[in-house]
Amino acid sequence: MEKIPSFTIDHIRLKRGIYVSRQDMVGGECVTTFDVRMKEPNREPVLSPSAIHTIEHLAATFLRNHPQWSNSIIYWGPMGCLTGNYLIVKGDLTSAEILPLVRETFEFVAAFEGEVPGASARDCGNYLLMNLPEARWEARKYLDEVLSCATEENLVYPQ
Repeated sequence: MEKIPSFTIDHIRLKRGIYVSRQDMVGGECVTTFDVRMKEPNREPVLSPSAIHTIEHLAATFLRNHPQWSNSIIYWGPMGCLTGNYLIVKGDLTSAEILPLVRETFEFVAAFEGEVPGASARDCGNYLLMNLPEARWEARKYLDEVLSCATEENLVYPQ
């Protein structure tokens, strides 16, 4: 079987950042999948399941309610390896173009207080797997160390 493109990225050299993972034509429209990488693969501890689950609920809610972007957001969800998330957006977009939206999303997560949207037995299949303080801490760390000072190496996959 042929390797899928995401398994051909050099994870040894991959930094934290935002990368265009793939672009697909769907119904005549371009859809861009972003790799929102919060942890360096195989070099630092991954996100805890409870933190990434909380980030998922907060980021997905924020993005799908965003005044300018809500109609373009298709999906936000965690990577199985727990090193980041995927963001799928309608449009032919670059990492630099989506950076302000991702920054805004993580500012929302880092500052969020109150009940996590969808964190109930009725609304979520594993609602007890939530940790808001840890999610806020991880979001702030990603904002301060990556999103606020992103360079080319945080926006373009290593060759």
